[in-house]
Amino acid sequence: MERPGAVGGKRDLNRRKRVQDLIDAGLTLFLARGIEAVTIDEVAREAGMAKGNFYRYFRDKSDLVEAVVEPVAETTRSALAACHKQLSEVSDRAQAVTAYAELGNRLVGALAMYPDAMCLYLQERRAPATNARQAISDLANDLDQRAMALSQVAVDKQLVQITDPRVSALAVLGAVDALALASVRNQVQLDPVETTKGLISIVLEGLQK
Repeated sequence: MERPGAVGGKRDLNRRKRVQDLIDAGLTLFLARGIEAVTIDEVAREAGMAKGNFYRYFRDKSDLVEAVVEPVAETTRSALAACHKQLSEVSDRAQAVTAYAELGNRLVGALAMYPDAMCLYLQERRAPATNARQAISDLANDLDQRAMALSQVAVDKQLVQITDPRVSALAVLGAVDALALASVRNQVQLDPVETTKGLISIVLEGLQK
């Protein structure tokens, strides 16, 4: 795992390219056949290299899956953290609506920037938690917890009147997941503006009294 050569040098750039080639190959195969069905041999072959070279850059398939979904993990966690901070500081419903609207915009931005990685996460997030899927399972659990924490803040701020914030949070998150997956699969033909509006309207349902 040691970085060869100076950062930005030829050896470092070659290493980065091979890592990205493996990530791209893995993502292509995972989307087509599912994570569990794909072997390291196939990933290496798709990337145009020998199986032995795979282990120069990744420990195993779970390590590769983690690299594939890392951009999704970073952007979604950041978006929910920012919304949580903003929602904790609101003083009225209008400000809360703004906080949720910004969350919707950031989620759509993640969809636009990483559609294939987002599609893989959405396809696999409810599958059994195996070693290869560990990064996806961990992210799914984390996002569920963050969504429930958002609903709890809304209850604490008396923005919503619900008995169990967890139920509301998971219902909204499930709806967002379904819309996002349909969007990246091109099952719904929405431009980015309309997709943003759709996601925001779903999130804001949680604010209705």
